[in-house]
Amino acid sequence: MITVDHMNFELVENYRDAFDETQFESKYSEVLNKYDYIVGDIGYEKLRLTGFYRDNKKKVERDKKYSAIQDYLYEYCNFGCAYFVLRKVPKTEMKEREEDGDEDAVETKEAETVNEVPETQTNARTLAARQHSNKQ
Repeated sequence: MITVDHMNFELVENYRDAFDETQFESKYSEVLNKYDYIVGDIGYEKLRLTGFYRDNKKKVERDKKYSAIQDYLYEYCNFGCAYFVLRKVPKTEMKEREEDGDEDAVETKEAETVNEVPETQTNARTLAARQHSNKQ
């Protein structure tokens, strides 16, 4: 779980180990708070962030929906560039995770109080990213 600007995100995809939490936090802007998904792509060693909405959201252009992320990557990003996709975790889902005793949510909640990420959570995230990149 990644927390920035009181918003919680989970890493959905991390192609070519693109996600760097420090770089993401420095580039993140509150303008992105309204989106359900954040795509970060790296071109010429610079991170660019773009927001997308969930597919079932009404009154949203098709090219700003989750299903259009692959089209965005093909059309607007360098071929084969490193990228990541983050999903915003709604506060209601965070509460459900805490009530269900989800260890990740509890660890995240505890980490927020001391402003640090637990080592076990970081290692799990790194392992998941490596496994995902090995599949591709």
